[in-house]
Amino acid sequence: MSLLAADYEKTDMGTIQIAPEVIEIIAGMATIEVPGVAGMSGGFAGGIAELLGRKNLSKGVKVEVGQREAAIDVSVVIEFGTRIPEVASGVQQNVKHAIESMTGLSVIQVNVHIHDVIFKGAEKPAEEPEVPSQRVK
Repeated sequence: MSLLAADYEKTDMGTIQIAPEVIEIIAGMATIEVPGVAGMSGGFAGGIAELLGRKNLSKGVKVEVGQREAAIDVSVVIEFGTRIPEVASGVQQNVKHAIESMTGLSVIQVNVHIHDVIFKGAEKPAEEPEVPSQRVK
């Protein structure tokens, strides 16, 4: 990840710089919009998945930004029952489109890392306590 913002564009009025953190947030939001993505993963070294939420929109996103290009890595958790190649392709397309349309940067690659699968609705409902049946005599 670049630590310094690249000089993106020089105009008559000055220089426009886009911080890498901005691109990470755009990529994170574009990722969680894709159906089948349950959330973002904490990173490549491991970590507990943080499910959909707005706490840290750049969690699980790594960005390398050049003068006119960007390469993105996203780590995601997928919902069980979805087709992983279709979800990953959707993430790639959505992230590429969002970054290119919002920043004007050319996205050269979007690498999708699947870190986990989550079972939606797999929580066991709370069992009701048994009530002794009454016998009619």
